[in-house]
Amino acid sequence: MSPAPTLQPPTGDTHARRALALISQYRLLTSTQLHQMLTPHTPPRKIHNVLAPLREDGLITHTTLGGKHGMHAYFLTPAGAQTVTDWPELRGRTPTTIHSPVAASLRAAHTLTGVRAHLTFLADARAHGDEYEPLDWVPEVTHRLPDTIGEDRLIADAVLHYTVASPRRLQYRAFVEIDRTTMSSERLARKLISYARFHSYIPQPAGRRGNIADQGAMLAWQRFYPRFPRVLFILTGAARPTLTRRIEDLRQMTADHELVTRFAAHVPLGAAVLEDLEAHGPRARVWTPLAGTADPRGWTQF
Repeated sequence: MSPAPTLQPPTGDTHARRALALISQYRLLTSTQLHQMLTPHTPPRKIHNVLAPLREDGLITHTTLGGKHGMHAYFLTPAGAQTVTDWPELRGRTPTTIHSPVAASLRAAHTLTGVRAHLTFLADARAHGDEYEPLDWVPEVTHRLPDTIGEDRLIADAVLHYTVASPRRLQYRAFVEIDRTTMSSERLARKLISYARFHSYIPQPAGRRGNIADQGAMLAWQRFYPRFPRVLFILTGAARPTLTRRIEDLRQMTADHELVTRFAAHVPLGAAVLEDLEAHGPRARVWTPLAGTADPRGWTQF
């Protein structure tokens, strides 16, 4: 007699679980964005079959963007945040609970613009057979800075993890800054100083001061990354001439600030317009390097 087959637990995630993980990581997502991440080869309306049980179970709710008949953007309820607390794919990420639809709508513009940028990389990866999944864009990553001057934290709008599959397997990481033209150009450019400070920061034991020359000391970023991620600025929210001037201001900061100039000698820095990424993809020659010549190129080519 043949032995009875051994039953094994399923290893694949359901669309509902993946949707809940994505909403947790991104804080706020529209049904269209969830469709593009999870089920791009099915009719868009099918995503509502995924979301409906999560709403009925009280794990997600939504705000309406643009008025009564506008687009829905979904976020976790307290019950949803509790559900995902210990999920391994979200390890190290504390679920964020948005307390009301009004609070959700107030943060929607910046959050959903970042997701638009992420989706351009996701579409490009799928087209080229690269390794980049919906959870490989991690929003709002915080690192400590030396607290002797200026801000004591660096908060990147996102960190992306991307692997090019061919012709040679290469892994890329990038800090991403989303600029919707809501801050001054000078304030935007000053973010380069924060990244340059993080690049050279060595944490010191209490009561001791030091610098990059300390023998045997570990740079702060080496606790998290094998190589310092490149820095990408993605701009939108204004006419093309305004965005072009803001990119030029970033280049000027790179050339004029000694710390940033040294930083740019070791770390690739670039800027692009979001609408160009959506029209042509991140691999296209739509990025302006912030150091050296301004000849446009793909995001891995500077």
